[in-house]
Amino acid sequence: MHNDAAVPQGFIVHTAPVGIEEDGRDDLCVIASQAPARTAAVFTRSRFAGPSVTLSRAAAADGSARGVVVVARNANVATGEQGARNAVTVRDSAARALGIDPGELLIASTGVIGRQYPLERIVGHLDGLAWPPAGEPKTMGTAARAIMTTDTRPKCLSVRIGDATLTGIAKGVGMLEPDMATLLTFFVTDAELDPETLTAVFKRTMDVTFNAVSIDTDTSTSDSAALFANGLAGPVDPEAFERALHTVALGLVKMIASDGEGASTLIQVEVEGARDTAQAKRVGKAVVNSPLVKTAVHGADPNWGRVVMAVGKCQDDLDIDPENVTVRFGDIGVYPPGADEDERRESVAAYLKANEEVVIGIDLGIGDGRFTVYGCDLTEGYVRLNSQYTT
Repeated sequence: MHNDAAVPQGFIVHTAPVGIEEDGRDDLCVIASQAPARTAAVFTRSRFAGPSVTLSRAAAADGSARGVVVVARNANVATGEQGARNAVTVRDSAARALGIDPGELLIASTGVIGRQYPLERIVGHLDGLAWPPAGEPKTMGTAARAIMTTDTRPKCLSVRIGDATLTGIAKGVGMLEPDMATLLTFFVTDAELDPETLTAVFKRTMDVTFNAVSIDTDTSTSDSAALFANGLAGPVDPEAFERALHTVALGLVKMIASDGEGASTLIQVEVEGARDTAQAKRVGKAVVNSPLVKTAVHGADPNWGRVVMAVGKCQDDLDIDPENVTVRFGDIGVYPPGADEDERRESVAAYLKANEEVVIGIDLGIGDGRFTVYGCDLTEGYVRLNSQYTT
């Protein structure tokens, strides 16, 4: 796995500053295949989903799309009929520049809710865009940087599967409680897979990676995830491809969680011994989303009582019996407590201080279900950033 942002054959990247904010940073990105491509995609289920999600859901429905145009730092959500028309205009303008049908192009938009696009700036740039663009070819790393909002660093990973390349990018550090999709994340590959396999592999991978991450329990109105495969490198083994996709997706998830707004520590909650996977995921989310657990990790406070409190919030899971539950931080067992309680607390405090990635392990002692979720600590930086987000 590499973070060198390789662009698979047949794909072209374009980024540019179009003035969403007046800081000169790239805030428009187009990623497109020169050849027809198969696609799999999932999107937010928010009742306030933006028009970009509506358009993209329709475009991806037939399993075929060439790529995506992304507008960063403006969500174009809750913007009424004008916002809906503007999304169509931007998508159509980008498709016209690429020389493809608008139905072959997804659109994504992320950032502040309730503001109209600076449409003339965006369309003015797209109308003057030649495809392929002149100049030095852009990388997927450039694309990863252009789609950022409050991210502090771009998130991009690339792997090889035989002769094929798979590269993924993602953005998002807040408003990340996924529901069928996650933030913005896009994968491009020149591997060839049949449509049914591509869709199945993508959804399975999303379920155990991006749908396992939570920063602050808030579901975005713009969550979009898509995989584009143009097949130019020829067929690949489906199992090898799924392993590669999981590797890239999980790597991006850990980058996102560790870059959570104001975050200083990645929290990984490993739940086992559950009745089933759904119960394990539910318990893991209860723990990783607890403000008290998050702040304890941030302050290196060995207060394991906050973890059992969070497990106890799963009140409808009547088969969770405290007498059968065990809890650990790293390899240090903390519950049930023992005679060496003071020594254990000192060890946990040292563990929390020494590590930027903290593992909390929970065994429910019920069955064989297991699931791992990812999140981050809660810091003063999160409060400061989000209390001043539009000011």
